[in-house]
Amino acid sequence: EGIPPGQYCEPTMTTVGSQDTTGPMTRDELKSLACLGFSADLVMQSFCHTAAYPKPVDVVTHHTLPDFIQTRGGVSLRPGDGIIHSWLNRMLVPDTVGTGGDSHTRFPLGVSFPAGSGLVAFAAATGVFPLDMPESVLVRFTGTMQPGITLRDLVQAIPYTAIQNGLLTIEKKGKKNVFSGRVLEIEGLPDLKCEQAFELSDASAERSAAGCTIKLNKEPVIEYLQSNVVMLKWMISEGYGDPRTLERRIARMEDWLANPHLMEADDNAEYAEIIEINMDEIKEPILALPNDPDASALLSEVAGDKIDEVFIGSCMTNIGHFRAAGKLLADKKSATLPTRLWVSPPTKMDAAQLSEEGYYSTFGTAGARMEMPGCSLCMGNQARVEPGCTVVSTSTRNFPNRLGQGSNVYLASAELAAIASIEGKLPTVEEYMSYMSTVDATAGDTYRYLNFDELPEFVEASDKVEISDEMREAAKKLSIL
Repeated sequence: EGIPPGQYCEPTMTTVGSQDTTGPMTRDELKSLACLGFSADLVMQSFCHTAAYPKPVDVVTHHTLPDFIQTRGGVSLRPGDGIIHSWLNRMLVPDTVGTGGDSHTRFPLGVSFPAGSGLVAFAAATGVFPLDMPESVLVRFTGTMQPGITLRDLVQAIPYTAIQNGLLTIEKKGKKNVFSGRVLEIEGLPDLKCEQAFELSDASAERSAAGCTIKLNKEPVIEYLQSNVVMLKWMISEGYGDPRTLERRIARMEDWLANPHLMEADDNAEYAEIIEINMDEIKEPILALPNDPDASALLSEVAGDKIDEVFIGSCMTNIGHFRAAGKLLADKKSATLPTRLWVSPPTKMDAAQLSEEGYYSTFGTAGARMEMPGCSLCMGNQARVEPGCTVVSTSTRNFPNRLGQGSNVYLASAELAAIASIEGKLPTVEEYMSYMSTVDATAGDTYRYLNFDELPEFVEASDKVEISDEMREAAKKLSIL
């Protein structure tokens, strides 16, 4: 059973995401399809790309697109809510398929195949997606993460290792890329939290992969869905629509939680390539070099490079990254930073929690420029760094001129970015490890994630929301399909 590579199929679209720069085009496509109601189970619209610095045309979109989506049974976020993926991931049902009009629609649960506005509209309207099933590349992590090493280093270890194995080249002419157009399957990290898993799946976009799956144990998925059920009920209590769609999705999540199960690869599965990465051998951070997310180097190879600006934000970050950065900044010796620091949490919930814990005060004292939750510098169409400067960024990609005209951008972890903002340069490995000893010592407190079922405000709101029998029955029928 199953779909072998090369076979045409039309997978059911359980979750579809639309973002605001392509949303108006998706709306036009939906009109041309005469779509008056979505067939996909959940369609969500975000406004993370234009909310912070809207042009007049964006303001019109902010006012008109939510109603268009909601009257067709979709869910619309609001300007200022934050990044599409940080919300959409919390609406996922395990082992399902989806798509989205953003190249980073890369689910940490199930699999997604990002697409352009036309295919996104087709998927939303018809509930299916035309697909020639791609081959897969397996990345298998072994060993144990070493002190001071972060998940972002494991993200960059994938292209770094592929280059060493002759499976990826940097030169554009005749470029070789084993990941291009294939599904990147990752295993060997089964106990990652789902927020952490997304950091790996998200970066499959920079590998030009068609999609990504990550093999997780049930426990982190159960924890994630229990939290997400509460968040979706809170959304209903806050007036987000369409409430029937949110109810139906909650019911599907609860059905899964009642009988949790996860698909696994067949024992005899075949792959285009298998890449082994031994974490015991990763002793120092791995960065993406200016200005190509594939180009990779060890910290020791670039230490000392002067840094002008630092960006901590994008869908590659979660609340733990900002706590780590805040703790590092709180311990800095000088009164002012030698760099310009930008900080943009992924969602308004992250921002509220960080503010409550005092981290906004720390960032402000350090002189950081606090951005509205959303894409910020990562998108390249809003605020910009100074022309010609050198940047350490936690963003998804560092293509030429994306963050600023003529800028040279390293991609690295939030922890390394924070250290670079304090030092004004890329630190030596020894300096980095000295800083990280503080972070590692309080890792249990730092790397806590937003479990909404443990936050009183969200629990109290969710307790007031009842799921109708009609939506529970609809969810059961969908789960059977």
